[in-house]
Amino acid sequence: MRLIEENWDDLLRLAASIKFGHATASLIVGKLSASSRQNTLAAALKEYGALRRTVYAARYLADETYRRKIARQLNKGESLHSLRRSLLYAHEGAIRHRHLAAQTEQAWCLTLLTNAVVTWTTEYYGLAIAQMRAEGRAVDDELLAHVSPAHSENVNFFGTINVEVDTELAKLDPAGYRPLRARRPDRV
Repeated sequence: MRLIEENWDDLLRLAASIKFGHATASLIVGKLSASSRQNTLAAALKEYGALRRTVYAARYLADETYRRKIARQLNKGESLHSLRRSLLYAHEGAIRHRHLAAQTEQAWCLTLLTNAVVTWTTEYYGLAIAQMRAEGRAVDDELLAHVSPAHSENVNFFGTINVEVDTELAKLDPAGYRPLRARRPDRV
């Protein structure tokens, strides 16, 4: 604590320099680590980081609601990663191109495809919720905040899909949406 208190003004200047773009974090780290002897500002920064991690860990362990919130966010992130892994099945989830341009192209294609699946799912979740509410079912907005549209149950990854375009277009409603599937009686 003493080291942090003695260097508090310098720590604030350092943070302000990064925040307002006067210096980049990588430049500051480079300057602090280039010093041949132990820099007191670098030592104070390490101690401040350790203090923040300790406060965070104590808060995490003491607050069950906060732990649940973090777990939900981690689950949402993992569901997105799982969707991306499922979409990138052709090379077993690996980017195997040699050149950066080809690797970047593959990554952008994966991002575009992931966004398309998430957007499609989000749109149809909205339609399903609107229909459920129109039928008089209560759908709690608090629960909807915990639903992630990043899943792949509605995606066919394998085989050939033959689509009769005119037949499929005839099924669209006036707003341009496909009809929602009827709820199966064995599911709630």
